[in-house]
Order: sequence, then C-alpha cells, then structure tokens
Amino acid sequence: MSIGAIAGLIVAIAFAVIAGVLIYPMVRLGRLFDAIAKTVKDAGDEVMPVIKQGNEAVGEINKTLSDVNSITDSVKYTAQNAAALGNLYTSLLGKPIIKAASFLYALRKASASFMKKGKAKKAAPEEKK
Repeated sequence: MSIGAIAGLIVAIAFAVIAGVLIYPMVRLGRLFDAIAKTVKDAGDEVMPVIKQGNEAVGEINKTLSDVNSITDSVKYTAQNAAALGNLYTSLLGKPIIKAASFLYALRKASASFMKKGKAKKAAPEEKK
C-alpha cells in the first residue's frame, strides 16, 4: 500500500465516522418533524369542529338579533299607534270636556255672584229699620 492509498483509507474511515455521528441527530430531527406534523394535523382536526360550532353560534346570534329587531319594530309601531290614539282622544274628547268645564265654572261663578247680589239687597232693607 502506498501513502496515497493509506491516506484515502483514513479519509474514508473518518468520513464514515462523521457520517455515523451525524446520522443520529438527523434521525432525531426527522422524528421531531414527524411529531410536529402529527401535532399540527391533530390541532387542525380539533380546530375544525370548534370553528364549525363558532359559525353555528354566530348564526344563532344573528337569528336572535333579527327576532329582537322585529320585536323592536313592533314595539315602535305600537307606541306610535298609542300616541296617535292619545292625540285622537285629546282632540275628540279633551276640547269639548274643557269647554263644558269652563262653561260650568263660568255658570257657577255667575250664579254665585248673582246670589251675593240678592243677599246684599235683602240685607240692606233690614239695616235701614
């Protein structure tokens, strides 16, 4: 064997040792990547039902909000009708009642005034005696 052959043999053995030493971390790194891929897949499998449930919850909330909107519109319509009915009663019944009350008040005042004058005339002749 020549010196070149011995040097080549030493380099080949050194390369085999270095390759053998580096294979173990590479295998471990491959297992780590496999575990990461499995974790990501499992997480994806777990997240999809949660996303579906979230979508269903948002749909139910939208349905409830549309129901609340219809109820609010109904309440608004009812309040407008009640206000219109109040205005109708006020215009139809309120003004005539106020006029009748003011007429009766004026009649009472006039009769009270008339009665005072009548009592004053009766009292005056008695004082003269």
